This record gives sequence, C-alpha cells and structure tokens, in this order.
Amino acid sequence: MIRPRIAVSGCLLGDEVRYNGGHSRNRFLAAELDPFVDWVHVCPEMEAGLGTPRETLRLERGCRLVQRGGADVTDAVSAAAAERIRTLDVDGYVFKAKSPSCGLHGIPVYAGDQVVDRKSRGLFAGKIIDAFPSLPVEDEGRLNDAVLRESFVERIFACARLRALLAAEWRARDLVEFHTRHKMQLLAHDTSAYREAGRIVGAAGLGDARAEYAAVFLRALCRRASIGRHVNVLQHCLGMVANALNAARRADLAEVIADYATRKVPLSVPTTLLLHHAKGESAGYVRDQSYFAPYPSELRLRNYVNDGQ
Repeated sequence: MIRPRIAVSGCLLGDEVRYNGGHSRNRFLAAELDPFVDWVHVCPEMEAGLGTPRETLRLERGCRLVQRGGADVTDAVSAAAAERIRTLDVDGYVFKAKSPSCGLHGIPVYAGDQVVDRKSRGLFAGKIIDAFPSLPVEDEGRLNDAVLRESFVERIFACARLRALLAAEWRARDLVEFHTRHKMQLLAHDTSAYREAGRIVGAAGLGDARAEYAAVFLRALCRRASIGRHVNVLQHCLGMVANALNAARRADLAEVIADYATRKVPLSVPTTLLLHHAKGESAGYVRDQSYFAPYPSELRLRNYVNDGQ
C-alpha cells in the first residue's frame, strides 16, 4: 500500500518545539498511524525564527499574530507559511489544536484585553488551507472522534494513491483502472461526483484527463460518506455477488446490511462479510474495490457504531 506523506505540527510527534520547550505528543499519530505514513514535521514558530522557549502568542484584530511581550510576528510567520506553501507536497495535514498559528477552529481574537471573536483560524493554518483547499486537514483534538478519524485517514490514503497515478507516465488505461478500483469508494461519498468522474474517464482516450479527474476525485472525498450512501454501496455489491450465493447466504448479508443501516453493528461487519463472499466466489470486481481496503486493516477504524447521519 502506498504510504501517504502527511504534514504535521511537530510537537504532536514529540518534537520539543512548543513555547515552553515541551511537546504535545499524540498517541494515535505517533504510535498507531506512524508505521503507515511518512511525516513532514512543521513548526511555523520555529521556522519563523522565534526559537524555544518563547513568549506565548495570540491573535489580535486585523489578523495580527502578537507575542505576549508585544512583538508582532505576523510577517515572520506569514513568510514561513509562504515558504511551506511553495514546497509543500503532501497528502494531508494534522495541525495543533487551539494554537494561534496552527489551530483550525475556535481561536480567540483579541482587541486589548477583550475577546472579540472566538471562531477564527490560526494564521499559519489559514494560509495553508487557502492555498490547498482540497487537502485533507484535521487537528489532533478532532481526531479523537471516531467518525472524523476514519474519514481523515481514508482521505489521506486515497490522496496518496491519486498522487502516484498523477506522477506516472500518462496512459488512459491507468486512469480507467484507477477509477474502476475506486468506484464504490467515490459512490459512498458523492453520487454526482461519482457520475462526473465516470464521464471524464469515458473520454480519457481523447486527451490527458488526469487534472480534471483529480479535481473531481478530491471534491468527492471532501464530502463525508454517510450511512445511507454506505448502505447503497453495500447493496450494490451484494447484487454483484448474489447470484453466486445460496439463499441463506444472501439473506445473512442482507440482514447484516440492514443491521448497519439501523446502527446495530459497525461498518466493518457488512464489509468483512461481503469481502469474504466476494473472495470465495471469485467476484474480482468487488474484491478489488478500494472501498473494502481504503487503508491498512491494522488501523481498525471501522469498528465503531456510527450514530450520525
């Protein structure tokens, strides 16, 4: 499996670069995900030359990043962001939560001693996201949520596979094979984008369609897969293997899919059972779908009962 390249706030992997000279090592990132990805360590404050330990930062009105002692470091951190944007080639980014430079959500903005906004984004993170709007991004706090964690990891591995496709010598048949393998995964995310991607692939022999396809592929993954769309995919795959199964096996699969739809079992139950039957009956199309192995199985990210939509 292709290894995603993931940018990360270095303190989350144990780099001692925080304002107090410490770190904020995150177990999921540094231990569980680490064997499967290649990290790009980033610390905007260090890259801006602020050193460690250092005065704490806060955002002030006018999108200014200011140290506790009063020094305005907006330009230095902005320059660090511009340099990162120039060289960044990654499949995802994990930012440090609640950081005035790297936070994704809920960063307070001050005017004097008063907080005038609590919905801002860190200065550095905002510039990265503006430059790469389709890039999968999260902070370590949101990755504690099972749904968000699984969604993020699925996207970074899909982006890594797409990157490998785009880097290879152009052959229309490679795009066809890539899309064929990812059809069910796209369908679980965005039905309209799934159809649009199919139309692009259908015309791929007429020219280099990689860039157009990549834009649609990434847009589809930006929409989180829902229980309803998962059920649609599972039933679609069941239909492909049903004729090779006896009535009891078909009924078992249908029942498990219904149990997932009513939030009685995690997604791992119907996907595992379907894949088992696809392998047993040599249903190659289903067996080879990225939907059933979007990331290493060791991560066990589908073993939760989704109580969302």
